[in-house]
Amino acid sequence: YQRRVRGRLPPQRRVNGGAFAVGRRKAAIARCFLSEGVGRITVNNRPLDEYFRFIDRRNAMRPLTLTETEHFFDIKIDVSGGGTTGQADAIKFGISRCIVKYDPQYWWVLHGDRLLQGDRRRVEPKKYGRHKARRGNQWVKR
Repeated sequence: YQRRVRGRLPPQRRVNGGAFAVGRRKAAIARCFLSEGVGRITVNNRPLDEYFRFIDRRNAMRPLTLTETEHFFDIKIDVSGGGTTGQADAIKFGISRCIVKYDPQYWWVLHGDRLLQGDRRRVEPKKYGRHKARRGNQWVKR
């Protein structure tokens, strides 16, 4: 994220008045396009309600509910890779970045809830001589 000059960044809107941002989590990558609208959210050309179950849907919508902007933006999301939970977290991160690019006054709200910090945890690689990353062979007494 760019450093704020004298406490405020100018909005980084696109030509059409919207914003674009990328969110990542584990193996999932979400490209989010935000524009003014009525609250229509599509994920891979499908409505959000069709794409995710309730828990992941609520998790992905967290930045909008926190800033109380559910009905002000239309968001088009292209997401790929990972599982459903990783994709929901990637979308959450991407929407948070979009909202801040659209209107920087929401930075304090989203930053306070840690929605602008990426999750650095990744899958640990498997080691040779072991079944998985940490699970060793079963010990045999005789």
